[in-house]
Amino acid sequence: MRPGQLVVLESTTYPGTTDEDMRTILERSGLKAGVDFHLAYSPEREDPNNKDFSTGTIPKVVGGYTGKCLEAAKALYDSIVARTVPVSSTRVAEATKLLENIYRAVNIALVNELKVLFDKMGIDIWEVIEASKTKPFGFQAFYPGPGLGGHCIPIDPFYLTWKAREYDCPTKFIELAGEINTAMPYYVVQRISGALNECGKCLKGSKILVLGLAYKKDVDDPRESPSFKLIEILEAKGAIVDYNDPYIPVAPGMRHFKVQKTSVPFTAETLASYDCVLIATDHSVYDPDLILKHSKLIIDTRNLIKNAAGEGKVKKA
Repeated sequence: MRPGQLVVLESTTYPGTTDEDMRTILERSGLKAGVDFHLAYSPEREDPNNKDFSTGTIPKVVGGYTGKCLEAAKALYDSIVARTVPVSSTRVAEATKLLENIYRAVNIALVNELKVLFDKMGIDIWEVIEASKTKPFGFQAFYPGPGLGGHCIPIDPFYLTWKAREYDCPTKFIELAGEINTAMPYYVVQRISGALNECGKCLKGSKILVLGLAYKKDVDDPRESPSFKLIEILEAKGAIVDYNDPYIPVAPGMRHFKVQKTSVPFTAETLASYDCVLIATDHSVYDPDLILKHSKLIIDTRNLIKNAAGEGKVKKA
């Protein structure tokens, strides 16, 4: 630390981290925040593989410990990004990022819950969403999946849940969304087991190919990917599981999972050799026609294979 320095925290965290925890650590140097150095918070905003937005074009929220701290941080980011959005405090900036992530987590949980219900009712959730999208106001589309992945949505909302305990305030929406999204891999495995039963097979001993280890299409990021949980559950039930992911040739060790596998080829011969193909990530390289033609049974969690209602071997999950 040195006088006049600007320190900005960008990691997603609970409100109060910058002013309370980080300031206390930095002031051990003998310098005082807002007097001897500037302290600010500006949450990182990024969307991997989004070709419409980059670091320079995404508006940057900035909050300072004092007014002068905000001025210094804003001056820095004004030289980097097209637009800065100053707010009244670091706490507001910290809460802004949490709200963005919680908003997505809750709405994804909503469509995940409806997916399970609509499946029992014989209704295609994907068709419902496409129809709802035609409303030009009051609706934003969110899509179901086999669970949540990435670092932001599965984890960050619970920073606020933890902090809320200091205020004796429950965060029911956040916790319920977490329960629903965490349960989705179990629902997918249930769908696989049921579909195999319809084919006269049991899950134990069946060969399952998981398409996609990354948490999102066309990226190489496997953090918190539901594919790891799917593999764990399937293998615990006696299935023989392999995966393919062109972006992740070797499965890395994760916080909770040690999947010691390498990606198998994505070919017609490979697809045909498995009892069930599970589409967990809808990478652009996955040719739906190839998958449909050569797979014995398909569990599609991403609606990669569209308009396949008449194909008995395609099950949406």
